[in-house]
Amino acid sequence: MTLKDDKELRELIRKTALLNATQHNGKAQAGALIGKIIGERQELKTKAKELSALVGEIVSEVNSISAEEQKRIVENEWPQALKKEKAEEEKHLPPLPNADKYPQVVTRFSPNPDCVLHLGSARAIILSHEYARMYRGKFLLRFEDTDPKVKRPVLEFYDSIRRDLSWIGCKPDEEYIQSDRIPLYYEYAERLLKDSNAYVCTCIPDEFRKKALSQKPCNCRNLPPTEQLERWNRMLNGGYKEGEAVVRVKTDLKHPNPAVRDWPALRIINPKKYPHPRLGSKYRVWPLYNFSTGLDDHLMGITHIIRGKEHLTNQVRQEYMYRHLCWKYPEAIHYGRLQITGAFLSKSKIVQGVREGTYRGWDDPRLATFVALRRRGITPEAIRKMIIDVGSKPQDVTLSWENLYAYNRKNLDPTSDRYFFVSEPAELKVQQVSKAFHAKLPLHPEKPARGYREYTITPKSSDNTATFWISKKDIDAAETGATVRLMELFNVKIESIKADSAEASFASESYEDARKTKARLIHWIPKGEAFPCQVVMPDATVTEGFAESACKKLKPDSVIQFERFGFVRVDENDAKLTAYYAHK
Repeated sequence: MTLKDDKELRELIRKTALLNATQHNGKAQAGALIGKIIGERQELKTKAKELSALVGEIVSEVNSISAEEQKRIVENEWPQALKKEKAEEEKHLPPLPNADKYPQVVTRFSPNPDCVLHLGSARAIILSHEYARMYRGKFLLRFEDTDPKVKRPVLEFYDSIRRDLSWIGCKPDEEYIQSDRIPLYYEYAERLLKDSNAYVCTCIPDEFRKKALSQKPCNCRNLPPTEQLERWNRMLNGGYKEGEAVVRVKTDLKHPNPAVRDWPALRIINPKKYPHPRLGSKYRVWPLYNFSTGLDDHLMGITHIIRGKEHLTNQVRQEYMYRHLCWKYPEAIHYGRLQITGAFLSKSKIVQGVREGTYRGWDDPRLATFVALRRRGITPEAIRKMIIDVGSKPQDVTLSWENLYAYNRKNLDPTSDRYFFVSEPAELKVQQVSKAFHAKLPLHPEKPARGYREYTITPKSSDNTATFWISKKDIDAAETGATVRLMELFNVKIESIKADSAEASFASESYEDARKTKARLIHWIPKGEAFPCQVVMPDATVTEGFAESACKKLKPDSVIQFERFGFVRVDENDAKLTAYYAHK
């Protein structure tokens, strides 16, 4: 018996394909099914080629059914399987290490306010916030803005970060700004200098580097604390210029990683040349990342640091300072690198692109910034769910836009009203329409209580014709003599086709007729019910067309589905509807 004749196998593939289709907006993925089928029928391993052909055939059949019909079949035939699939989708974060050793779990997100937030920041934000909520702890926001020269903070980004955190659903319990804490950092610098656990180094950087690589102390390292404090005061009072002195924390000069050896903690930045956007020229000595961050994590009671594994070396550096101060280092969870193919996750490239005019602004649809995603109709719930499912594992993870869209689709599908949008409008004239037809189009196919859009199609009395706008792509796909169905209206037979128009004749009203002939379903707008509309696409191009007149009532920020086109977020709606495209 061939695989095609195996009824039990065909039913298994059909069931698996339908379940898969319900998770992928009505389109089963043939490649994803092979492994599942072989997992249940191990003997098919040796027949992979024949199995692949059969799966492809059944997937084509399943994908020709509407998403609503697929869901109805699954709910009727395998309701338990659908529940199981949904249960398997629900993932939860693993427990935090040693959470029970602390009276309260405290986590933090600590951005440099030199750019808006983007997807690259989402993992640190969401994991830190979720764990704090899971343990009924605290989630802190700490602006790390102590580099007025290289990673210069910008005033507008303090507020934009606050707004972005609120949008993503991760409002902090407390907020700190490091540039307000400079006197505190000075206090601990002096303490380390007094205790001979740090020193002021005036060596030329290249000379220090050579000494460190040869595991030898520089000439400044063993000077007495009194001289170290004199040097420190000279740093504060202008006795040294930028680049002439730096405070270093003592470590093991024989540490295998040269980057750990006597790392720099504070340096001089010319306050006139590089004033701080909040404090102006008030300070000339600024802490470096490991010093300010290491101190604050202890002083703010952070119990669990959740960050990328690129910070593993920073932990080693900071642990030396913690030992000098007799502190215990917090629990540290280092996750792998998260990449999203096709997305710019580099702050420097985003900033450069906006400044040079490559991008229209921080919300340009080509960017993966939170403001751009919000403008396109990507929901914070989708981002949160994706990040929680990825979790905090140390392995690098590469996702695609489609992964995010799949999460977003599940949020939007049950809540988004449906409308027709005709891109690149072409005229369809239908003859032999002998009576008026009333079209009652549901706002949502599964939720009749949401209401309907209603249109009456009245043929011209002179020649019994009715004229519609349809998408040019439907004209291009049409064939003379073929039957197509105007969705929720009637069937027509294509009589002639031109470059930007077509003529047809009324065929029948029954949907069953369309199903039997496998007629293509196309959307339409009656001539006279068209509303000008443009959709900004993810590549920043603009698709022009008509939306149905019912769209005039839509409010900005509402997310809808243009049937057979995709989900969009309404941006403006006045004399013309402007929407931003989310995804299919």
